[in-house]
Amino acid sequence: MKKNQIKTDRAPQAIGPYSQAIEVNGMVYTSGVVPIDPETGVVVEGDIKVQATRVFDSMKALLEAAGASCESVVKTTVFIKDMNDFAALNEIYANYFTGVFPARSCVEVARLPKDVLIEMEAIAIKEK
Repeated sequence: MKKNQIKTDRAPQAIGPYSQAIEVNGMVYTSGVVPIDPETGVVVEGDIKVQATRVFDSMKALLEAAGASCESVVKTTVFIKDMNDFAALNEIYANYFTGVFPARSCVEVARLPKDVLIEMEAIAIKEK
C-alpha cells in the first residue's frame, strides 16, 4: 500500500508535522482545514459565515489537487467554537455540498488552532 502526499498552495500550508491530505487506494483523507488565507497565511477575520467560506474554498482546492471534488466527499467532520453558529454553518455548507450530502459529524469544541471559529476535515473518493 502506497500513500501519496497531496499538497497545494491554494489551501493553507500545514502548521505542524502533518500533510494537507493523503491519498491511498483511491481515497483522499484531508487534515483539518482552518480559515487561513493561503496567500497571506493569516486567519480571515469575520463571523462563522466568513470563516466557513474560507474553509470550504480551501477544502475545495485541496480536494481538486487530490483529483477529487466536493461531490466525491463521503464524510466530513466539522469542529465549531459555538453550536449557536450551527444554522449559519449549514447555510454555507449547502453551497458546497449538494445532491447526496456526505455523512457528517459536527462538534462544538473549547478551542481550535489560532482561535478560529471552525475547522473541517473530509474523506473523499478520488475521481481522476
